[in-house]
Amino acid sequence: MKRRSFLKHLPAAAALPVTLGGIPLRAMAWNPLTMMASQSSSDRVLVILQLHGGNDGLNTLIPVEQYDLYYSRRANIAIPKNNSLRKLIPLDSTLPSAKQVGLHPDMAAIKALYDNGRAAFVQGVSYKNNNGSHFRGRDIWFMGGGADDYYPSGWVGRYLAHEYAALGQYPQDFPNASMPDPLGIEMGNDISLIFHQQGNIPTSVSLNDPEGFAQLVEELEGFQDTEIDPRGRPPLSVQNSPYWNELNWILGLEKKTDDYAQRLYQVYLAGGSTTVTYPEIYPFNAPRSSKRNPLTPQLKLVARLLAGGCKTRVFLVRIGGFDTHAEQVESYDPTMGAHAALLYHVSAAMKAFQDDLRSRALEDRVLTVTTSEFGRRIHSNGSYGTDHGTGGPILIFGKHVNPGVFGNNPDMTKDNVEMQFDYRQVYANLLKDWMLVDKNTIINDIFFGNFIDGENPDEPAMFFEPLPLARDTITGNDMFLNVRFDLSDPYPNPASDSVTIAYRVNATVHVLIDLIDPHGKVAAIVASSLHEPGEYRKQTALHKLSPGVYVCRMKAGSFEKKKKLVIAH
Repeated sequence: MKRRSFLKHLPAAAALPVTLGGIPLRAMAWNPLTMMASQSSSDRVLVILQLHGGNDGLNTLIPVEQYDLYYSRRANIAIPKNNSLRKLIPLDSTLPSAKQVGLHPDMAAIKALYDNGRAAFVQGVSYKNNNGSHFRGRDIWFMGGGADDYYPSGWVGRYLAHEYAALGQYPQDFPNASMPDPLGIEMGNDISLIFHQQGNIPTSVSLNDPEGFAQLVEELEGFQDTEIDPRGRPPLSVQNSPYWNELNWILGLEKKTDDYAQRLYQVYLAGGSTTVTYPEIYPFNAPRSSKRNPLTPQLKLVARLLAGGCKTRVFLVRIGGFDTHAEQVESYDPTMGAHAALLYHVSAAMKAFQDDLRSRALEDRVLTVTTSEFGRRIHSNGSYGTDHGTGGPILIFGKHVNPGVFGNNPDMTKDNVEMQFDYRQVYANLLKDWMLVDKNTIINDIFFGNFIDGENPDEPAMFFEPLPLARDTITGNDMFLNVRFDLSDPYPNPASDSVTIAYRVNATVHVLIDLIDPHGKVAAIVASSLHEPGEYRKQTALHKLSPGVYVCRMKAGSFEKKKKLVIAH
């Protein structure tokens, strides 16, 4: 590509993404969402997962306590509860009945994340007067306003404009030694309002792969040394004119493209390939367009860039196809079809992503939260689908999530899922607890005070009811797990003729309990079978075992615990 051609196509290129590893990226330089992260004293990363099209929350989180009503309102798409090889997965038997939910059968990986304290769900998230429009709905969620607001900027951008305007000018001050990377990366071809500041111009280019990206920019004539001005500077006679300023901006963009191209390629290579196997294909019946997992390459790339030293703090990844008006399920099996494939892709890819982060020692830094413009109606339609609704669940993943279900199951007698939480309440609490944004800044400058009840100006902080979705430490994780999965101390101990072993599981899972002798070999198997959620007691004879110190070991899915047992005949 010649320099003249490059400049000629810059207006279009400025709206196109960089591509790394085959994934389009939008690199935001002077970007309000990303500027927030650069000012933080931490190195925390926020991944926003967009479920494009309006996810059906009722087939995602199935209301167990109201199952009969759920089935009657959407019999042609309802996920079976019993007597089926593919049926809902009970999430957590320890929750109050109003919070009891089942997961879609293709969300087993999310169940595993939850059981390990790495998933949370917020029910009934919406905003007042939700009109069920795709484009307007996405704008509202991204701008951080209400149904009657038309803000030209994203909700985090307003915080950055208030706090960090002195950080520098784009393009001349970025990148720099302190922040060599784009501070935010959006994957895909769209420009999302959440990344905008009033007057901001996102900048990026689109190419096929990191090596090609770096090579092409290096070959631009504007970056080669010649005897004449290689940058095409305008004559001094037009200095400080609009033409001068515009061309300087374009040339600055060209230089920035070179800087980011080389840097992103370096960290991409430094990150190295993952040792974790990510899901590629949905293993069951679904439309061909739904078979391949679109999240796998995006999340794999996020982990690789972070592992390579990329300092980018905010990523936006996308998966589309959630506008399921028709053929949401297969007519012969409501557990399969387009929506099932999407839920599998989200579930399996998120599990692989968390495993990848853990293998790269990055799991402490990353939190993922979903966004979707609205939910679907409570009742299904005659086309094996669901129409635009209002409220729906938000899903949050990560080592530092506060696991659990926030809010209750929706009222299944209604037409729509009613709002329990304004979406800004969810994101405001994540900003405070995860991104460490000052609470007063959030209230006054990001969400403009009382967004729940705009008619009552005397309650400006009404929206900021604490919602503990993220936490700094994971000291409560053991308590969370031990309430749901546990192996008690063997009794009696020391034991002679027999021992009783009590344990608890919170999932339909294969349980293995064995006794390991002093030489590290399996001496006896106490239990090895599929268990339903509940508490169990097993008595085991010991007369065939030699005296000594043994280990009683329990494995249930990813849960493992050991207890010491002394055998003394």
